[in-house]
Amino acid sequence: MFDLPVDLPSELVPLSWLIGVWEGSGVLDYAIGDTSVTREFGHRVSFSHDGLPHLNYNSYTWLEPDPESDNDAKTPLVTETGYWRLSRQRLDGDPGPGMLPGIGERPFNTAESVETLRNSDGGFDIEVTLAHPDGVAELYLGQVKGPRIDLATDAVMRTQGAKPYAAATRLYGLVDSHLLWAWDIAALGQDLRTHSSGRLARID
Repeated sequence: MFDLPVDLPSELVPLSWLIGVWEGSGVLDYAIGDTSVTREFGHRVSFSHDGLPHLNYNSYTWLEPDPESDNDAKTPLVTETGYWRLSRQRLDGDPGPGMLPGIGERPFNTAESVETLRNSDGGFDIEVTLAHPDGVAELYLGQVKGPRIDLATDAVMRTQGAKPYAAATRLYGLVDSHLLWAWDIAALGQDLRTHSSGRLARID
């Protein structure tokens, strides 16, 4: 049973089932030309909030020991950090740009006002901004509808030294109290295709 934090901003209620620390495993399976990279990995994800109407996101993955190797050490793989929020116009009551404080009351601070943000499909449009330490930043647009989230990149930015990475989609779902996810990418000159997926259990 998951209890909503008492100080949760109203705008985060549609995303509240994500809050917590999740850990589990996944499978990397990505075809590059005529070859395929397939490995098992461990995964820890945390979703938290700091009183503002967005979720803070952190992800850490590690490769499990190669079964064909005598080395049983886990190898750090990749990390991500970012922010998840409902997609809406920023108003006078919202902070920003920069450090500027909002003017007047913070908007959408009641359940009734958040309900007005529902889309025609019965869900809520969302925006997810993710940054990777290898020089890639992604902006995803999508929808949360009950315990399911669908995302697709609207923009991908890369530094000059980053590896080719053009687009991605992500799917998240709450199934039997587990967080299931799948990530498809278009990278290294390939079209959009299966990349990785996982199953996580809430540990905190």
